[in-house]
Amino acid sequence: MAGEPFGRTRDGRGVTRYALARGRLQAEIIDYGGILTRLDVPDRAGRPANVVLGFSDFADYEARNPHFGALTGRYANRIAGGAFSLDGQEYRLPVNDGPNTLHGGPNGFDKRVWRVAAAEPARLVLHYRSCDGEEGFPGNLDVSVTYALTGDDALRIDYAAWTDRPTVVNLTNHSYFNLAGEGSGDALGHVVAIAADSYTPTDASQIPTGEIAPVAGTPFDFREPAALGSRIREAVPQLAFAKGYDHNFVLRGGRTRLRPVATCLDPGSGRRLEVSTTEPGLQLYTANNLDGTLAGPSRRLYRSGDAVCFETQGFPDAPNRPDFPSSVLRPGTRFTATTQYRFDIG
Repeated sequence: MAGEPFGRTRDGRGVTRYALARGRLQAEIIDYGGILTRLDVPDRAGRPANVVLGFSDFADYEARNPHFGALTGRYANRIAGGAFSLDGQEYRLPVNDGPNTLHGGPNGFDKRVWRVAAAEPARLVLHYRSCDGEEGFPGNLDVSVTYALTGDDALRIDYAAWTDRPTVVNLTNHSYFNLAGEGSGDALGHVVAIAADSYTPTDASQIPTGEIAPVAGTPFDFREPAALGSRIREAVPQLAFAKGYDHNFVLRGGRTRLRPVATCLDPGSGRRLEVSTTEPGLQLYTANNLDGTLAGPSRRLYRSGDAVCFETQGFPDAPNRPDFPSSVLRPGTRFTATTQYRFDIG
């Protein structure tokens, strides 16, 4: 399946967009950053709408994308102080989030043109080689990501990576969901449930303190379905640090088989999302940093709370936290992970 041109990078590389379709779902993905630019899902009346935030033009993705729809790595989420030690050697990384490194650094996987290994009507396979020393990380890392639309109305993402030197790896997709449709306003009425009894509180720079804290009795208790906005303005330091939700939830089961870990329902449209993953953590993010300066294909401005992200991944700052699930990958072993976003009517 051939893609279509979607623009050129500043250094002249062509960017291609690929359209996938199966059953009731349609998706569009570009090879720059492996970005999911569009995902059309029908509502209870059968009317499709795009449920992910993004841009109409490639230039915006290159110049000012807050990770809309992107594959993030080599290390998704934050690494404290832009540094970690592995096997007795310290590695320094560029910082791009206050004093910390976020989503692999200023030139992470979200800003790379990936090689298309296979393009089929409902499946796209992307490869990228991150060279030794790129953004400060050790080892040549080969990464394969497969996007596939399944027969049960799901977008499945399979990750694989292997290295020639010990390194750290954490990969995720950073799609911003609004199940009422892109540009429809805030998503704070979405009703969310998360299979997590605890979460990892952070300091003021959003680095985990190391505590595994129970969600019971806090605004982070989504063990029973609750509207995103029902407790988001409670006067607790954790919500103040992040200006909303931007926290890692400790999923039941750790790093294990593919299992459902979260649901999200938009009562108005009836669209319901079920998130499944093999990963131990889920970063719930309510688009707190959108400030009305970006506009999507609807030509409506995006503001804080206009979407919700379910970033399935390892724990933030795990390279500096030996008590967290390990993010270390060594030669001769392979990193694998799967996340699935399945849609139905609630």
